[in-house]
Amino acid sequence: MPLRNRVTPFGEIVAVAARGTLMGNRGCLHDSSRDVTRLSARPAWVTCRLEWKGIRRSLMSPGKYTELFFLDEATALAAGHRPCNDCRSERLRAFQRAWAVGVEGGAGTATLVAKIDPVLQKERWNGTGTQRTFVARAADLPDGTFLQRGAEPGIARLKWRSSLHRWTPYGYTDPQTCDPAETVTVLTPACTVRVIKAGYVPDVHATLQME
Repeated sequence: MPLRNRVTPFGEIVAVAARGTLMGNRGCLHDSSRDVTRLSARPAWVTCRLEWKGIRRSLMSPGKYTELFFLDEATALAAGHRPCNDCRSERLRAFQRAWAVGVEGGAGTATLVAKIDPVLQKERWNGTGTQRTFVARAADLPDGTFLQRGAEPGIARLKWRSSLHRWTPYGYTDPQTCDPAETVTVLTPACTVRVIKAGYVPDVHATLQME
């Protein structure tokens, strides 16, 4: 039986057999039986490479952080994560520079993660512990943003190259034409949407690249 360690664009942690392209960390979320008992244990939610300096980990070791997995970076960003400072430092620098432009209105600087993490923490969850969303026109969202249509409850779609692609744990499917005037519910945190608008392009799964 697969472990409950795969993350959806809704920020949920589920048990599926699919292998992701990125690993993530929210702190230690599991108990001694390797059951996830909470959704967060620290403000900094990061995404990491699957391979780094030959390090091998035993999944969900007692007292260690819970290894989470994502289909791709776009999924991780929708769930409220950012790049890791160790194994994905170049991507983090690009994220920090785009944050300075898109969120803070500056240029030529890189915002410190100490300023980024509290904002992400606030904008990814609401006071009831569920994902914080907002409403926008599809035309106002950049490629790399996850959204939900009113007629498709429970279905997440990624806006990419003028189409809306349905997310599954195994890849993207069912591309549909994006109506620019359509009003949608945005899953990706508002601050991260501004980062993407400022030039940070999320990595996407190979199934999307083939469509």
